[in-house]
Amino acid sequence: MFLIFCLVITGNQIEVYNAPHNDGLIITVALQSDATIESPKILTSSAPPASPANVEVVDRPNDAGGSIIITWTKSADDGGGRESVKQYLISRSTSIDGEFELMGTMDKGAEQFVDGTTEDGTHYFYKVQAFDGTLYSEPAMSEAVASSGQWFHTGRINMLIATLVLSSLVLWFIRKAKRGEELYIRPISGLEAVEDAVGRATEMGKPIMYIPGILDMDNIQTIASMIILGRVARKAAEYETSILVPTCRSIVMSAAQETVKEAYLDAGRPDTYDADKIRYLTDDQFGYAAGVDGLMIREKPGAIFYMGAFYAESLILAETGHSVGAIQIAGTAHPHQLPFFVTACDYTLIGEELFAASAYLSKEPLLLGSLKGQDWGKAIFIALLIGGVILVSLGFTKIITWLTTG
Repeated sequence: MFLIFCLVITGNQIEVYNAPHNDGLIITVALQSDATIESPKILTSSAPPASPANVEVVDRPNDAGGSIIITWTKSADDGGGRESVKQYLISRSTSIDGEFELMGTMDKGAEQFVDGTTEDGTHYFYKVQAFDGTLYSEPAMSEAVASSGQWFHTGRINMLIATLVLSSLVLWFIRKAKRGEELYIRPISGLEAVEDAVGRATEMGKPIMYIPGILDMDNIQTIASMIILGRVARKAAEYETSILVPTCRSIVMSAAQETVKEAYLDAGRPDTYDADKIRYLTDDQFGYAAGVDGLMIREKPGAIFYMGAFYAESLILAETGHSVGAIQIAGTAHPHQLPFFVTACDYTLIGEELFAASAYLSKEPLLLGSLKGQDWGKAIFIALLIGGVILVSLGFTKIITWLTTG
């Protein structure tokens, strides 16, 4: 780097000034006949900002890997000294003697940078430089560091405890159910009315219609609907009542056929099973609704069950079912469709009652134990929330920190 001076000579006096941020050597001289040169006076000088210090690098905790945190102590010229620092430049290399790649910049006052582009298991070196807009400080180097993923988030101990408590309750109640102990489940009016609905259709000499929603078998509501279909089909077989199952998906049709067939076998009436009553209509949403409405008008069922996932077609179906005078029982976990079913149907399974129905009807120990364990878990969490509100109201705010997940 050259030192550039500007000389101004007046009479026999020469003063020398440096010219910062210029390239090359420029001297301006104004000579008079008797001028002499005295010792020059350097009035100003240009220097890079002070380097940052104490660069530390650590693997970012409680993450899935791929991140390293770089921290440093600010330059003496950042907020002090000449106050010339404008930015910090963070560079990275896999070798301390290799070429460093700029990873990012931070504004003055910053003391931390997160590099989220690392490859786990690879060691990196970092350097941090202060920049005043023109000059760079000497780099401050870090030690080698490698990122890695963690198995467990230490800031979520509370969630671990909650998971263990809920899992323990579910396993305990499953064990009780397998031993044959009676587990009380709150009666669900819509399910209690299943037998009455089937009986009414039988007395009127009309068929039963069961609609398992419009989604495929990969949807949990459709799976729950198949279990309820098994109970309804068994009752229909016992009363020798025809059951119609129009479906919107071909796989659902196959599952429904097997479910109804098994129900007829369990009821001892395999000869009355008719696979043609379980049919596929179309995958189109409103095409399916139109097809089901047509069946309702032609067959005039005495009881209609809507169990599964429904969307805009729910009210169309329920209104048509009401117009033919059928008793209607609906159930869905889609909250935006519940108002339509509540308005147009005689009974409605609301939200989780649809899933509880599968355990309620099948009496399967795994389902019963899971349902009972979840109910107890919810009761415990509600009690914790109420207790937390009371404690916070009394000034015990530490519970908020404990309940907050990282």
